[in-house]
This record gives sequence, C-alpha cells and structure tokens, in this order.
Amino acid sequence: MNIDLWKIILVAKQEKHKKLFLNYKNLCRFPHELLKGGGSEYLEHLYMKMNLLTTLPDNLGEKLPNLTELYLHSNNIAVIPEAIGTLVKLQSLDLSNNVLAILCPEIGQLKSLRHLRLANNQLKFLPSEIGDLRELQTLDISTNCLTALPESLHLCFALQYLAADRNHLTNLPRQLCMLPNLNELSVTSNSLKCLPQDLGRYPELQYVYVDNNFQLYGLPSYLYNKVIGHSGQLTITVPDEIQTIGTENDTVPPLQEMVMRTIYKFYHTSKKGLDLLSPNSLPRNLCKLLFYPLGHCHHCSQPMFTIVYPKCFPLTETPLAALYNGRTKMSFVAYCCSIKCLQVFDLLS
Repeated sequence: MNIDLWKIILVAKQEKHKKLFLNYKNLCRFPHELLKGGGSEYLEHLYMKMNLLTTLPDNLGEKLPNLTELYLHSNNIAVIPEAIGTLVKLQSLDLSNNVLAILCPEIGQLKSLRHLRLANNQLKFLPSEIGDLRELQTLDISTNCLTALPESLHLCFALQYLAADRNHLTNLPRQLCMLPNLNELSVTSNSLKCLPQDLGRYPELQYVYVDNNFQLYGLPSYLYNKVIGHSGQLTITVPDEIQTIGTENDTVPPLQEMVMRTIYKFYHTSKKGLDLLSPNSLPRNLCKLLFYPLGHCHHCSQPMFTIVYPKCFPLTETPLAALYNGRTKMSFVAYCCSIKCLQVFDLLS
C-alpha cells in the first residue's frame, strides 16, 4: 500500500470519519489496514469505485458494523463472500460493472437493504432469497445473462424501481404484478413474447419500458395511458399457463374455470375458507392459482384461471406515450372473463 493511501485511512480512523473515499486507487485487494485496530467502526459510507478488487474480506461485517453504503462500481469482483450477510445495517450496495456470475443466497440477510445495483455483470440467475429484502426500493439487474426472474420478487413489497434491461428474459412472472409500490419497470432489449395480463392493473405503476423486444406485440390494456416505450403491429401471444382462448361462440366457460372462480370467491370471502382449503387440499398448481390468478378481467376485475377472452385494439392513439420518443400509437389487448365483458369493454372507458 502506498504511503498516501495509508495516510488517508489512518486519518479517517483517527478522526472517526463516517465517509471514506478510496475511488481510483488501483487497489488489487481490500485494504486490510482499514480493518485493523479501532476507528473503522464509525464508518458508514465506503466508496471504492474503479479499482481492481476481485473479492471482499470475510470479516467485513465484524469490522464495519455501522456500514450503510458500500460502493464498489467498476472492479473485477467475481465472488461475494457469504459473510456479506453480516452487514446488517447496509442500505445501499452497488456492484455494477464487475464480473459476478453468482449472487450468494446470503444477500437475503441484508434486511435493511434499500438499493441494490448489479448492472453489467454475468449473472445467470438470482437467488430466491432476494424476496427476503422487504425494504428494497431499487433493483437494477440490467445487462446480465438472466433468462428468468424469481417469483419471490413479489415479496419485495417496498420495491419502486426495477430495471432488467439487456438480458435474455422470455417472460415475466405474473406475481410481479402484485408489487404494491412498483412505479417504474424497464425490461428493454430482452426476448419477451408476452406480458402478464395484470401488468399495470395497480395505479402505482406509471412507467413501463419494453423497447427492443421484437416478438412482443399487444400490450395489456392496463398499460394504456402509462408512459411506454414500445411500438409495433398486433399479434396475440398468451402465457402457456392459459388452457383456452375464448371466442364469441363460447357461451359457457370451462367447468374447471367455473369451479376455480367459485372456490376463489369462497376462499377470499368466507371466514372458514382458510381452514377448509389447506395447502394439501388441492393440487399444488391449483392452490397456487388461488393466491395468484393468471389475471383479472379488464372490465369487471373477475379473477381468471384457465381461459381468457382477448379483445384487440391495434395501433391505438396514446397521448401520454407521445412523450416518449414521439411514439403515439400502441397495440393493446384486453383480457376479459366472459363474452359479456368482452362486448362491453372499451379501451377508453
């Protein structure tokens, strides 16, 4: 370690600094001098951008117990040790522009984490434990190698901003629609073929960007009057979980659909529903549907489980969308629960 860097660390420890800037120092290893002796326990913000770090020490949480922000943008970090979970007060973690291939499950132990930035890495999946981050507000996982997002993301109740641009996503989990505070979703430059039917159903979601998903046409009508980046002709592609696409000749929904709607209503309105419908009383896939239906009717909000009745609105004018790159026309599709709702629903109503 050069003498200037040693002096910076020494002064920070002696004067009990809360912030320490070690950006652009050509560090090949984490400075162990920072973790020796006393003084480091007062540190709350540590910035180490544009270095050559490859990993982090296992005793980071023990030596820096009050750390709330760790900024490691643009290093060569390939592995995050399991001990990352000991940074219990950490609120912001930036590991963008590294070479991470795996995110350890212990990331879920950071119960205070609010901002997690992992853009420009080599991640192929996210651990399900990411759903344990109940305080998480920002998640940036753009420019990785992800082919899917974990369903557990819907447990991040505080999530407001989710960016997953430039990955290899072919679909989004429908549970994502359940996030009560999600305000901005950006999934540009993926391989998406369809979007969850309920996406945009909650008014909190205001900004949706899906540019450069070349097989994605026909956005859910819940996204009408959102600020959207997308344009294209209309082709209807529905999730594989949908068993039937209804037409105006189908006067009666399938028996399984009617049974599921009845059970759903009983389950959510009857005080005895929770007792009578235990997790073992139905097949796992049907039990899961009771909590997370495939979608809700765009006219009456009736939950749907096996069948949808799509209604197409090709190249519809959307004034708010004109704010985004001057694009004024989008193709939308409404998913309805019956012929009656299909005939009544109007995109502008």
